[in-house]
Amino acid sequence: MTFELNVSALWPVLAPALAAVVVLVLDVAWPRARSAHLWVAAAGLAGGAVGTIPAILQSSADSTGAFCLPSGPCLYAASSLTGGLQLLALGSAAVVLVLTWGEWGRAGRGGPTVAPTVVLVALFLAATAGVAAVPAARDLGTLLVGLELATLPVVGLVALERRAQRHAEAIAGAVALLTTSLVSFALLALGAALWVAATGTALLSPEAAATAAAVPERSALLLLSAVFVLAGLGFKLSAVPFHAWTPLTYSTAPLPVTTFLAGTSKVAALGGMIVLVQALAGSSGFALVAVAVIAAVTMTLGNAMALRQDDLVHLLAWSAVAQAGWLMLPLASLSSRAVHAAGGYLAVYVVATVLAFVVVITVAHRPGGGAAIEDHRSLARRQPLSAAALGFALLTLAGLPPAIIGLVAKVVVLRPVAADGTWWLLVVATLNIALGIAVYVRWLAALIERESPEELVAADVAPEPPAYAMPWTHRVLIGVLTTLLLLGSIAPVGIF
Repeated sequence: MTFELNVSALWPVLAPALAAVVVLVLDVAWPRARSAHLWVAAAGLAGGAVGTIPAILQSSADSTGAFCLPSGPCLYAASSLTGGLQLLALGSAAVVLVLTWGEWGRAGRGGPTVAPTVVLVALFLAATAGVAAVPAARDLGTLLVGLELATLPVVGLVALERRAQRHAEAIAGAVALLTTSLVSFALLALGAALWVAATGTALLSPEAAATAAAVPERSALLLLSAVFVLAGLGFKLSAVPFHAWTPLTYSTAPLPVTTFLAGTSKVAALGGMIVLVQALAGSSGFALVAVAVIAAVTMTLGNAMALRQDDLVHLLAWSAVAQAGWLMLPLASLSSRAVHAAGGYLAVYVVATVLAFVVVITVAHRPGGGAAIEDHRSLARRQPLSAAALGFALLTLAGLPPAIIGLVAKVVVLRPVAADGTWWLLVVATLNIALGIAVYVRWLAALIERESPEELVAADVAPEPPAYAMPWTHRVLIGVLTTLLLLGSIAPVGIF
């Protein structure tokens, strides 16, 4: 058997993967080159991002294949949607790299992690390559390998937290993520086996699924396959009832790694869900009903739990659960518009969530700072620009003006559901809009809350806190991410 290999189509995956190899080789030749490892990682992410441009510029009906079989099907196919998801993954990974630059540059020599820089960077690049591979997967092997490559290295990054008070907690979070990953892989592998038994092929193609659905005996196997694969992907996406790892791992991992889990990793999860739903087009109505039910329960539980949180990392963890429901919502109505709506919503969610995490990290690094709502009280007076950026991110997640991009995103994901007449799901989604507003407005109110006269007097007589200068890299990240949301609010139609 021969393959038609198209390296240019594979470049968004190959660039970070090759950068990981270069980092490992460089460490052998130049063991002290810590900063060089970081620059190689940056070059790998930049190269991968450039490699997504040809796919993005295609028409929505076209795709560029790689590893194509002589009979025609390709094991890897990059459409415009795939290219957009890959660019989103690489861009959010670049933000994480900037956030970790200082700490990873000191790793192994008294820094916050015991592992050397080369280990951290190699794990990070491997996970990013896995995330980029998943949306383009068109066969079960590529999908399974990509999903696990996107997850297992992150387990190591979570466990390598070395701060004295948090090391044991980080191990617990890493074990929770590892256990979840193993259970998820078991479900995915079982679903893959049932898919092959039902269709006779490992290719994720609508034609193979439709042929199997036409035979009663095979139709039952196809249904079981869809259920198990959906369950496995639900773990990755933090969908209910597969979400239990999310609050624990988010709160115990280093904050930049949590940012990777909340942003970059979600691209792999939704990418896998899109690949599966497209393969089931017209062959399994039950699978789409299951997506609708999981989406409704996920957004409701996520918002209800987020309302109870005072720790902002826990709040963002439950927010990620709620947003997973919104990401799955349009996939309950399979169409090209629905798939692109899910991709567009993911882009808005990732940018807003990563921006919120950058501000949380900045506030937590201040002397006496922390990651509780109390630490953000009156932030608008102390750090007006950071508070404004965070406020815009929260308004985007809530779908409130002037963050028009968040409002448009919610309307767009509701349109396919309305077109299908799934009114019960529309009612649930509408109720969750109100719940989501309550979650984010509560945080927003703390930002602009005025201090009482007694607190102002106490602040005047208290010793002056140590001077703190926000790192210029954090300023740049906040500025760039806020600008993206502002531009999206000015011209949101282009994103969808």
